[in-house]
Amino acid sequence: MNVEVIKTQAVRAAQLSLTDLLDESIQSLSDSSVVVITSKIVSLCENAVVPMDGGDREALIVQEADLYLPKTLSQYGHHFSVKYNTLIASAGIDESNGDGFFILWPRDPWKTAEDARVYLEKKFNVKNIGILISDSTCQPLRRGTIGISLAHSGFNALNDYIGKPDIFGRPFSVSTSNIANGLASASVVAMGEGAEQTPLAIISNVPFVNFTNSAPSTDEINELNISLEEDLFAPFFNAVEWKTGNSGN
Repeated sequence: MNVEVIKTQAVRAAQLSLTDLLDESIQSLSDSSVVVITSKIVSLCENAVVPMDGGDREALIVQEADLYLPKTLSQYGHHFSVKYNTLIASAGIDESNGDGFFILWPRDPWKTAEDARVYLEKKFNVKNIGILISDSTCQPLRRGTIGISLAHSGFNALNDYIGKPDIFGRPFSVSTSNIANGLASASVVAMGEGAEQTPLAIISNVPFVNFTNSAPSTDEINELNISLEEDLFAPFFNAVEWKTGNSGN
């Protein structure tokens, strides 16, 4: 697997469209590649921002979250939240590299991924490419951030090993590989988390990726999600009283 990061201009809110940024930043694209775009760049291009001057960050988190926990439960004063069926701090709201704005999560990352895939396929006359919208988060009991996928298009996000034999012939019963999150992790490491100014990446040489030349269906998207009650970590989720946010309304 090869990850090529792409340096762009310093993007500010509503400065240019995502299509314009892709046009000026990606000069070539080969078949069977995955283009990774950070969620922050998507949000800046679609102007999903709120001025920090006079803004109420806590109220904004409640507005954007599907579910959240009061910040008083965190020794660091952070809100735990669920948005887009993802456990994320502060409903995904970020302040870094925002030039005075709170940067929200993209309004419809699935549509953005599909629109970008269709556009780049036509522009570069390629048949099989994937698009992945990435962000970063923290893992329990591990210091530091790791990349995650918010949305994708053009490839299968999961590789299912259930029923297939291991090297000794024993069939797997629960193993499913999350290809989308794995690609996001690799690209976020390469793109960096600071002032690198490389919010785009092209991943090639990915024989383990099954390209589909289409957007994921509703059933495929739902297959990626697990409810709080069914999740492996349900004992932790159910041990606290979640409050309902306004989900971006």
